[in-house]
Amino acid sequence: MTRSRNFLPLAGFLVCVVAFLSYFLFFAQFPMTRDVPWASWLLFAAGLGLLGAGILRAFRAPERYRGRIAGPILGVLSLGILGLFLFFTLVFARQLPDSAGAPRVGQKAPDFTLPDAQGQPVQLASLLGPQRGEGPPGWVLLIFYRGYW
Repeated sequence: MTRSRNFLPLAGFLVCVVAFLSYFLFFAQFPMTRDVPWASWLLFAAGLGLLGAGILRAFRAPERYRGRIAGPILGVLSLGILGLFLFFTLVFARQLPDSAGAPRVGQKAPDFTLPDAQGQPVQLASLLGPQRGEGPPGWVLLIFYRGYW
């Protein structure tokens, strides 16, 4: 009886390579997928799922399928690619320099005007000034969210 080729580990490895390369060549252009690389994580999950299914197939039915040597090798290479990707996107990205013009924690923010929920312009100075000329000045808490909506 001849054994069939087991292409699942190879397919999983290729999907992991595509996940790695596609982030730097395509997904990094868009803030939605650059800030949190969810699309690449999904591709890595699909690739590792295919790889795991192929390795299980090779070890559960070795008389039917090949891949007991190539499957684990491709699995280790895929995990290495995933580790490199996580290093570049999660660890190495934190080494970027801080913005020179951004206010620091506790520093007074420069005055600015932005639209509120109804589209009306609101100036920071109007929120900080005393209400109707009486009492102490108001407080404003500024929260900056990193990301893209």
